Amino acid sequence: MNADYSNLDALYTACKQCPRNCGTNRLNSTGFCKEPYDIRLAVACLHFGEEPLITVHNGSGTIFLTGCNLRCAFCQNYQISQQGMGKNVSEDEFAEICMKLQDAGAENINLVTGSHHIPQIAKGLEKAKKLGLSIPVCWNSSGYDSVESLKMLEGLVQIWLPDLKTLSSEISKNLCAAADYPEVAKSALKWMIDHNPLKITEVEKTDRATGKLAKKEKILSGVIVRHLFLPGKFIETADVLEWLKNNADGKAIISLMSQYTPVPFKGDESELAARKKALSTIENRLVSNSEDSDLKDLIEAYDFDYLFYQDLCADTEWLPDFEKKQPFSYKLAKPIWHWKYGFV
Repeated sequence: MNADYSNLDALYTACKQCPRNCGTNRLNSTGFCKEPYDIRLAVACLHFGEEPLITVHNGSGTIFLTGCNLRCAFCQNYQISQQGMGKNVSEDEFAEICMKLQDAGAENINLVTGSHHIPQIAKGLEKAKKLGLSIPVCWNSSGYDSVESLKMLEGLVQIWLPDLKTLSSEISKNLCAAADYPEVAKSALKWMIDHNPLKITEVEKTDRATGKLAKKEKILSGVIVRHLFLPGKFIETADVLEWLKNNADGKAIISLMSQYTPVPFKGDESELAARKKALSTIENRLVSNSEDSDLKDLIEAYDFDYLFYQDLCADTEWLPDFEKKQPFSYKLAKPIWHWKYGFV
């Protein structure tokens, strides 16, 4: 590993873990991420709604962390990313949760939105490895990551699942409160791709849905880059795909998503007003059939070496509610641990 995280207190005293470089003393206050020193988690589950290479047969052992270093106005996980829903856990408890997921058959440990807690996550993963964690670890982030901090995860994380939300500074400023997002994300993705070549295998097991033996591909290491199409922003998605064609094709897997869904947000009046203003940057609606058709034409023209495209779906029942013991539908996830109920 190239980075030193042996002195956690020093890394949190004037926090520069993420590209915000806010300098907050998180030992006694909270940073832009709204999180103090203690790592907090919301939910751990076997998740079946990720890319097929991630979920494979048994589901991805997904751990949702509390807090985020972005302010995405459309965030479906806003209860935990922006409103603080979650529970403090120690490094030992974090490691135990990882082990419970492995024992439940998880294909990997999938860490969602942890860019503001990389040093403690690294420590927790080290403890889990000592306890016998042997499945791959997946870094599932917004792409707004500091390369210096990512280096702390070398040797601990094998799979990288970053977003590339937009290459428009104007959109990222208005929607995510980060005008520098495009340049930061491009740097982070280039580092991930350069340092983590793809390794994919085939695994034969009894399929959970059909009960029959089935062979499925499983990613052991490498990068899957996600991009969520924003309604009305076709040109912006074309720009993203152009960059990915030039910088990631053949070296990483592309996942183009069409699941943008207006969220029935709850919050105080000022929060809802700010969110409404930010969302005016885009057309806050479901993706249309014509947009879906145009996206399919676009990806066919680019002819990526390995690309997933999510079928258009108008169903909104998959939106999570992290107050519930089962935040998702049972089709999408099997709960293992919850911030209010512990192991379930």
